[in-house]
Amino acid sequence: MFRRLLDAPYLLLSLVSLFWAGNIVLGRHAAGHVPPVTLAWLRWVLAFLILLPFAWRAIRNDWPVALRHWKVLAVLAFTGITLFNTMAYHAVQFTPALNALLIQSIGPLLIAFWSFVLNGDRLSAGQAGGIALSLMGVLTIISRGDPDVLLRIEFNRGDLWMIAAMVVYGIYSSMLARRPAMSQLGFLGFTLGPGALLLTPLFIAERAVGAPIIFDLRSLAVIAYVAIFPSVLAYLFFNRGVQLVGPNRAAPFFHLMPVFGSALAILFLGETPHLYHAAGYALVLSGVFIATIFAPRKPLPTQA
Repeated sequence: MFRRLLDAPYLLLSLVSLFWAGNIVLGRHAAGHVPPVTLAWLRWVLAFLILLPFAWRAIRNDWPVALRHWKVLAVLAFTGITLFNTMAYHAVQFTPALNALLIQSIGPLLIAFWSFVLNGDRLSAGQAGGIALSLMGVLTIISRGDPDVLLRIEFNRGDLWMIAAMVVYGIYSSMLARRPAMSQLGFLGFTLGPGALLLTPLFIAERAVGAPIIFDLRSLAVIAYVAIFPSVLAYLFFNRGVQLVGPNRAAPFFHLMPVFGSALAILFLGETPHLYHAAGYALVLSGVFIATIFAPRKPLPTQA
């Protein structure tokens, strides 16, 4: 069944958005309990240790390929693992969820930009229209159907960190088009491990200044969640999804994150569903469908 799942790119990318929506919500929830660099470092170290028993043989077999393509792997590890999540966790220490969701909505545009700059990929008119339609749905959900809400949003330094984080993740997503041909588990191992290692000096520096950690049920639950779902599973699914359909076709699925985020708030936080939720969901899903249909399918290499 898991093998069949790995051959279903759009289901994989939808699950990625679900897991990452939970990551943002819980990252905000952990603010004040676990410092951002510490949370990111624990996330990736634990994720690598969880992955290692399953990926050890693949890592050993893919070692010669990794040595030949170490520069590309280093860039992917540094942008997608070391920098992006650390910057995002730092951002949610200062910015409200409304701002974070709004800023994450520029993800497909940034991926399209970096795909053009780095790979020469162009957006078709249909794909651009689908991205614009899904962005309208995101704005409908975030503004609660009231455009004046968007005009009243106040941006702070956390927003700047989130924008920078999305720029970095746009680079990572576009660079996946240059990933070496190796197994899924091997590739994930060669990005998670080095990414956590590169983050270690920042972790040591943060601990040196005495940033407090509160190890209670909340922080332990958050650490367990972020190590498994938005890390091992989401990165495995995202990498595989991009491998099957290419960065530009995968990018519109970023717009599902506010949809899942608001749905999670309705289910678990007792928020009341409104008509604007339905309208926003319809626009996002329609836009993602249109953008996916019109985006060129560019599968990437799988095995060495």
